[in-house]
Amino acid sequence: MRIGLYPGTFDPITMGHIDIIRRASALVDRLVIGVAINRDKGPLFSLEERVAMIEAECVSLTEQTGIEIIAHPFENLLIDCARDVDASLIIRGLRAVADFEYEFQMVGMNRALDDSIETVFLMAEARHQAIASKLVKEIARLNGDVSKFVTAPVRDALVARFRNTK
Repeated sequence: MRIGLYPGTFDPITMGHIDIIRRASALVDRLVIGVAINRDKGPLFSLEERVAMIEAECVSLTEQTGIEIIAHPFENLLIDCARDVDASLIIRGLRAVADFEYEFQMVGMNRALDDSIETVFLMAEARHQAIASKLVKEIARLNGDVSKFVTAPVRDALVARFRNTK
């Protein structure tokens, strides 16, 4: 069984993430969405909320693709998380050249730690390349319309979160 790991903070999950998840599903038999705890980033949504959003968004993707898609929180090294879930592939989404420079370094380090786990890069579709969770949160915080960047349930969660923090 080919297992892929798509890691990130997903704070929140965006249409760009969903695009990568859908396309990664064609490459594997099981896709694990590694939800990074990453306390240093100070996420807007708790780990439990982010996992719940991912699980809700992936129900229809699992139905469409027939591929098992699960959320898996992690706080250890990415390569250790890949080992924990028996992943042979790490899937990374790229939006721009700046992403590639960072990811190139990460691949080198991960290969040094375990050269049996491959990294596969998927480019976000053109209409999703500008989407970044950080920017989506900023737009929502300033009462902008984020409906082009996230699904309706995620948009509603963002609106509610910023309404409650004012």
